[in-house]
Amino acid sequence: MRDSYDNCITVCNMENLDPMGIHTGESIVVAPSQTLSNSEYHLLRQIAIRVVRHLGIIGECNIQFALDPNSGDYRVIEVNARLSRSSALASKATGYPLAYIATKLALGYSLTELQNPITKVTQACFEPALDYVVVKIPRWDLQKFRGVQRRIGSAMKSVGEVMAIARTFEEALQKALRMLQTGVCGLVGNDHLDFTNLEKELSEPTPSRIFAIAEAIKRDYPVERIYELSRIDKWFLSRMQAVVDMEKRLRHLANQTCTPELLLEAKQMGFSDLQIAGLTGSEASEIRQQRIECHIGPCVKQIDTLAAEYPAQTNYLYLTYNGTEDDIRFGDKKSVMVLGSGAYCIGSSVEFDWCCVNAVRTLRDLNYTTIIVNYNPETVSTDYNECDKLYFDELSFETLQEIYARENPVGIVLSMGGQIPNDLAMQCHEAGMRILGTSSLSIDIAEDRQKFSKLLEDLGIDQPDWRELVSLAEAEWFANKVGYPVLVRPSYVLSGAAMSVACNDKELERCLAKATELSRKHPVVISKFVENAKEVEIDAVANHGDLVVWAISEHVENAGVHSGDATLVLPPQRLYIETMRRIKKMAKKIAKALKIHGPFNIQFIAKDNDVKVIECNLRASRSFPFVSKILRANFIDIATRVMTGQYVSQVNGSFLDLDYVGVKAPQFSFTRLEGADPILGVEMTSTGEVACLGDDFDEAFLKSLLAVGYPLSIKNVLLSTGPVEAKAAFLQSARVLKDLGATLYATSGTAEFLRANGLSATVLHWPLEGTSPNTIEYLSQGKIDLVINIPKNYQEEELTNDYLIRRRAADFSIPLITNIQLAQRFVEALARKCVGDLQIKSWEEYRTPTGLTATTVQ
Repeated sequence: MRDSYDNCITVCNMENLDPMGIHTGESIVVAPSQTLSNSEYHLLRQIAIRVVRHLGIIGECNIQFALDPNSGDYRVIEVNARLSRSSALASKATGYPLAYIATKLALGYSLTELQNPITKVTQACFEPALDYVVVKIPRWDLQKFRGVQRRIGSAMKSVGEVMAIARTFEEALQKALRMLQTGVCGLVGNDHLDFTNLEKELSEPTPSRIFAIAEAIKRDYPVERIYELSRIDKWFLSRMQAVVDMEKRLRHLANQTCTPELLLEAKQMGFSDLQIAGLTGSEASEIRQQRIECHIGPCVKQIDTLAAEYPAQTNYLYLTYNGTEDDIRFGDKKSVMVLGSGAYCIGSSVEFDWCCVNAVRTLRDLNYTTIIVNYNPETVSTDYNECDKLYFDELSFETLQEIYARENPVGIVLSMGGQIPNDLAMQCHEAGMRILGTSSLSIDIAEDRQKFSKLLEDLGIDQPDWRELVSLAEAEWFANKVGYPVLVRPSYVLSGAAMSVACNDKELERCLAKATELSRKHPVVISKFVENAKEVEIDAVANHGDLVVWAISEHVENAGVHSGDATLVLPPQRLYIETMRRIKKMAKKIAKALKIHGPFNIQFIAKDNDVKVIECNLRASRSFPFVSKILRANFIDIATRVMTGQYVSQVNGSFLDLDYVGVKAPQFSFTRLEGADPILGVEMTSTGEVACLGDDFDEAFLKSLLAVGYPLSIKNVLLSTGPVEAKAAFLQSARVLKDLGATLYATSGTAEFLRANGLSATVLHWPLEGTSPNTIEYLSQGKIDLVINIPKNYQEEELTNDYLIRRRAADFSIPLITNIQLAQRFVEALARKCVGDLQIKSWEEYRTPTGLTATTVQ
């Protein structure tokens, strides 16, 4: 960082655990560097300062180096004269507010004029000093994509990241691996992981390579050999070997009690109670009790930017077993703990962080001391000035117990951070923690597929035919009884994880294996999949079971596309009034039965005005920010006031009175995911979203598609419209495209259907035919502006051809539509609007009906 007076400081030196060739965003990052010698560090620091002075940079700058560990030779890879991806990590790792300081420098201040907001007694020109270790690990969700290449490299595939803080590398690494929430308990103790070709796993970087290293050490691979295969520095490998050695010592106990010395040593190396219990054949509660009896507990430490060289009054905290006393005092009698959402992943992104931050801001307005627990460096909730106390630590039951015991808060808010906090509800309840909002027992009923289906039966609310799975034979019997397709649905999952549609017995067996592997502790339900049904959802807040505010949104795509991948419309444009009336009535009955006290979301399917419930989430949903901003009624503010016992009157205005329309469209990253089939289904695959407003649906819809990369000037369209039903459904849209002046290209079956119905289209041969003109040839040469490819469910060769078309479209960033309803609405909107018709208006210019503006949206 440099200021206008030519004063430069380096804020954070970080090193990638992985060798060259892997994108920084894909690598495990450690701060401060653990393997650089003092001379190497000072050399790189001096070079960095010379570079920024030479370039005249004012503000933040990121410089990446390549360093040969053997010779000490180095190269500058790149210079980013801006806030970069690593800026958030550096800020959170050091407690130094880079963006804030950089903005002040841009306004003309100097580093010597600016105060360090953490210490409040030193200036910003003091370089941060760390007396702790930070480990950042990316979060991948590659298992959600069919056909994707698992190898990681110079292109980013990760969708989020976690950051762990501890006093040793071993402790920080194990904490970070648990923070990923991928089912591992740390570096070791993951008996469900299996490596058939270990040397390949070591030499080819994948998301699981870190665990392959641990397995290689267990198999007595020398550190030298692992280094040769992975090129990961031997220092890191030696520290991982120490963790594996501790695992062996714990396993040798074989149901014997740990000695206090061994237990403390294991905790100092980052082993969780659950991890130790699994290795010693005991229960996590027994390990915790033993710790209490031996007076072994974590210390609460501050991040103060200057390693305690100066006094600091910071609220930026973490837990470690490598300490002897707490840095702070406890005892505030009116505090509330809000659990964050953890790493960004498919299904949980910034929308849940928005909910957490808005909840905290409302709590502060209500004069509560606010405590946030989260570990995602990319979030606003982990900014040190958003709350009174920030615990940058694990969202695990063990960590929450330790924090709760010290802070003794008025209660915990679980319903804002998505699925991770919700999964902790029953454990928190059984441990005697007070949960603000809906009771944990109600949460368990809603999350447990079998219990919720039984509740709907008791309430007389319609749902698809269902059955709890007991065996494969019974599942096949049920599927054949109700008729395929069927939906396999595990409990306690987010973003439709392991949810699958099966069309025959073979697919059903594969779906069941996937679902039971993900959800070993919770039941799996099989239900009839209703085809050609519209999906609708309601976001609402209830006060002791009575609705306070609600919004009903419809999906453009029919049921079968995950709600997070669907295009959402508010207010609904193609729903019967009677359908909406029934939805609200059902929501009221469910809210009353579950005594919902706070936010919730219910998803429905509607067909011919027949409405069925799919699922209910007793927490804020990913669409809460969307409906709050469209209606200008802050659902989270209302929910927070309800949960803290404030009087909140029912919002009486109707969202149907809006004189504008909001559309939320998904953003996909298939271009970056080599080999992945860019197709939509019941398991979520989108990595982001946009929302746009318009005076009518067509305007808002086209704006949203334009925002995610669809061109509105369509000249050449490739059609491969799948089964005959889809061909017939798209026929009128094809005519409209023709009338708009588009040139139609089509695969053989679609071209023949169009020709039989009076429309001409140029035939492009299937990829595997190799005959020219070929679909792949035209896509690769940029001759196609839009691909409409509706998947089939049969004929393996055509499925392969369809996949090759979809994949090539993704590889060349050609807009791709794989849903018939979305394709129809897109063409209809293009026929009514052009780019010149899309108005540029501020959010404030769209008026809301009186009564809906309950609270200000932030």
